[in-house]
Amino acid sequence: MFSSKLKEALLCLRAGRVTLPYPFVPQAPPEGFRGKPEIDGELCVGCGTCAMVCPPRLITLADEGEYRVLTVDYTRCTYCARCEEVCPEGAIKMSNNFETATNQKDDLLLQVKMKLARCSRCNRPFATQRLVKKMAQKTIGDQGSGDTVPAWVSWCPDCRQKYEARILGRLGDVEDD
Repeated sequence: MFSSKLKEALLCLRAGRVTLPYPFVPQAPPEGFRGKPEIDGELCVGCGTCAMVCPPRLITLADEGEYRVLTVDYTRCTYCARCEEVCPEGAIKMSNNFETATNQKDDLLLQVKMKLARCSRCNRPFATQRLVKKMAQKTIGDQGSGDTVPAWVSWCPDCRQKYEARILGRLGDVEDD
């Protein structure tokens, strides 16, 4: 029994190093590897689609005063890339960075603050200014000017609904005649 253990030990010594020198020598991730999501705060419009589809709920949106704050808690991320798939503006990209070890939990929090737009009818905040601007661009297209933007673009959903109900109510009166 002793001789078999000795043979096994000699075999291991002859093989040399069998482990990688990680973390002392960085390892390149394989092709197609998904690391932590990186968010470009300049491209984000604050629509919240990423927060709705995130399975571990690491992305949250909260209105704080005059700002909508998008918070990403990397301690919960499973690197599933759902956020990247659904982002309409391409603001989220999966990186090759997988090393998230840190002594400070705050290092794993990312916040993007966006100014809120106020409804031009009731003055309540309802969406980010970036999102309202994007809606206006999509509504009028490239050929429109600032004068052609419909008024409802700057209305909150409640004011739009009330306006539509009023219009539909008038149409009902006309059809009854």
